[in-house]
Amino acid sequence: MLALRKLAPEAGLALCDVPEPGAPPPGEVIVKVGMAGICGTDLHVADWTAGYAAMTEVMPVTLGHEFMGTVTQLGEGVSTIRTGDRVVIRPSVVCGRCERCRNGRAEDCVTRRGIGIMRDGGFAALAVVPAENCVPVPDALADGLAALTEPMTVSAEAVDTAGVNPGDTVLIIGPGTIGQGAALFAEAAGAARVVIAGRDDAARLTTLRAMGFADVVDTGGGSLREGLVRAGLPLSYDAIIEAAGVPTLVGEALDLLALRGVLTICGIHPKPATVDLTALVRRHQQIRGSYRAPLATWPRVLAYLADNSERVSKMVTEEVPLTEALDAFARAKSRSASKIMLRP
Repeated sequence: MLALRKLAPEAGLALCDVPEPGAPPPGEVIVKVGMAGICGTDLHVADWTAGYAAMTEVMPVTLGHEFMGTVTQLGEGVSTIRTGDRVVIRPSVVCGRCERCRNGRAEDCVTRRGIGIMRDGGFAALAVVPAENCVPVPDALADGLAALTEPMTVSAEAVDTAGVNPGDTVLIIGPGTIGQGAALFAEAAGAARVVIAGRDDAARLTTLRAMGFADVVDTGGGSLREGLVRAGLPLSYDAIIEAAGVPTLVGEALDLLALRGVLTICGIHPKPATVDLTALVRRHQQIRGSYRAPLATWPRVLAYLADNSERVSKMVTEEVPLTEALDAFARAKSRSASKIMLRP
């Protein structure tokens, strides 16, 4: 079968012919992949940016951690799902033995291994995954939208971590998939106004407008504050969610954060950020980090996707066959497309 793989610790990916998996191990299943999304993490791995050196030990490895499909074969001892079930995959494989796993906080497992990072993922026709990582997909939810579940749980967790309340004014920095989802969930939490900022990011800002968000701004050519001033948008926010991964934006965001406001960081940053701690203390502000969502969030996100499918469908700008994956990666890197799904 065809698979998109990382072969060596250097820039580049390759489409390879690999054997189909044999019988799944105990507790695991084989999933026929229906749709798999290209993520910012995949782009970092393709370019071999800092922070992914641990992958070297498992190469060659098939990428893809945002995917859904149909269960085709069960390993020994699997009783929670059946063949024919449509499922979305939680990509973190946990140990089940550490203190966090034993105490109901498996999302914080200290030895977790990511599907599509540290073991073969969903950029292939078939994937072998633990049965406990499979979450049932509502019948009415299309494959392309179901494959959005993983990044949308990250968005939901960011909004939960930020503690967005009814009536809040919220700024989302970064108009990619995580930022788009955060805008949706901030709105669902009752925010009175949601502003989304990007930089030289026309395609994704266009997607947000199509989703019904009027307060979007491209800050190209100046600072975040200057872009908001040009657009006539607020300069003070109760909650700010940073999903761009740009260290200089942390200080700019704090400058726009209201007294006792919360800045939530969910972007992955290539280097440290500089923070004026004296100003933060005197303004009683908070900085919070947000990453993976607990299992309980996944059914909630799936229900949201099913209930808002027409609106959310605008997030997916392309669905292309896996054979065209390398060209699709180039478009994703150039940000000429918002969200690209691959069909193995």
